[in-house]
Amino acid sequence: MTVATGRWLALVAAYLGWLFDGFEMGIFGLVGRDALMSMRPQDIPEETWKSVALLWYGIITALFLIGAAAGGVLFGWLGDRIGRVRAMALSVLTYALLTGLCGLAQTPLQLAMLRFLASLGMGGEWALGVALVMEIWAHSKGSFLPGVSIRAWLAGVIGSASNLGFAVVAMLSIGLTTVLTDLRSLLEWMHLPAWIIEELLAYNGWRMLMLLGITPAILTFFIRLFVPESERWQEEKASGGTNNWATRDLLGVLMGTAATVGIVFLWMPTSTLPMWLKVAGTVTGLVIAALGYLYPVRGYLGRSQITQDQQSVILKRMLLAALLSGVALLGTWASLQWAGPWVAGGGVKNINATSVGWTQFWSALGSVFGCILAAWAGDWMGRRIAYFIICILALASTLAFYQLNTEYNTMFLVSAFTCGFFAASFYGWIPLYFPELFPTSVRAIGQGFGFNFGRILAAIGALQTGVLTRDVFQGNIPQAASVMACVFCFGMVIIWFAPETKGKGLPD
Repeated sequence: MTVATGRWLALVAAYLGWLFDGFEMGIFGLVGRDALMSMRPQDIPEETWKSVALLWYGIITALFLIGAAAGGVLFGWLGDRIGRVRAMALSVLTYALLTGLCGLAQTPLQLAMLRFLASLGMGGEWALGVALVMEIWAHSKGSFLPGVSIRAWLAGVIGSASNLGFAVVAMLSIGLTTVLTDLRSLLEWMHLPAWIIEELLAYNGWRMLMLLGITPAILTFFIRLFVPESERWQEEKASGGTNNWATRDLLGVLMGTAATVGIVFLWMPTSTLPMWLKVAGTVTGLVIAALGYLYPVRGYLGRSQITQDQQSVILKRMLLAALLSGVALLGTWASLQWAGPWVAGGGVKNINATSVGWTQFWSALGSVFGCILAAWAGDWMGRRIAYFIICILALASTLAFYQLNTEYNTMFLVSAFTCGFFAASFYGWIPLYFPELFPTSVRAIGQGFGFNFGRILAAIGALQTGVLTRDVFQGNIPQAASVMACVFCFGMVIIWFAPETKGKGLPD
């Protein structure tokens, strides 16, 4: 296999992995409300359960993000120890199989736990794919577009992939909604028991869409058979650098994950704790989580030949990366990702059976283009100024989407496209910038921590969107989502504490 062929195979494999990441992430935004309504206990009135379901939506979203954070560190650690390719194959297999099992869940708690386990693999695949692609393409010369570096082009591709997955699952949902009658005939022809058919097709066929999540499992065979390992990682292994990882390092990840799951349980619908105790527990849990997720890195650095000054720089950059990604993730998961429940719950006039799907499709399509242009902008004007401008535009477009729309029409979908374009464009900027912050030996886990601890911050935000919606704004999702979008203001400040890396190569 030639070097050029290996590069393209790695890019295709990673792209498909990120696309299916988006598929897995986007499923719940489409089917979450239907899934939760289908699980309503018979002794609870429908109107009462709608309010409880909003909290469960926030809890399940939070657990998914926490699992992704744990998976990012776990599989990032694994990728730095056993290789990018093998770890990436395991991560894809994990999220594919467990997402499919979500279609069998019978209670909100079962669904929450399965989404948590599935997200372990999803979180790992992002960091591993970025590390693999950026390292394999590191020595490529030239450019596909005038004035745009190879890495900026790749970052745009990386960011667009998962958002394309959001669009793909939205189209599947729209198609499934329109063919449910034909699908029933097919299942009857297969002589499935009537009760199974009813379960699969009830509430807009949400279980069928979840079961389709098993599809990415096929990708693991492609990854293992054809994708070459990163030469940079192989050189690191040959030098003995990968031996500095120890299994006991994962105890910290376990501690951090337990702390963040504990935060979620503080905000469960059945919790009767006073608000001050919930807030204090949340802050304490975040501190424990940060220490836990940093534990593997501190252990590795202490056993390596890296100087104390270099160790300090690496740890500071990991925390900085977590804040930068936290702004982006909180802004989308605690705000934009609530568009589905807003539309499905009747908060917008003139909706129909496919309105949620089309809302996600146009938002995701805007995100695809936004990610590409954000990466190019970071290359053209510098990493810091690009991030600053994205924050301004993300805030403006999110507020416009939630505050200026009351009716489902063409302008509503244009607003969704615009909001997706700006609010999700960070995911093109992040894979350009984060690999530039860390040396090869800790790149996967460094950017894995940065991006995925940001998911923990977003998880707390998703919880608060549910709480604000129910307890402060009496079911008004646009008001709660608009408040959470103000996190972009914090991003406008924190970016100026980050190093400018424009024009610099990946550190060895």
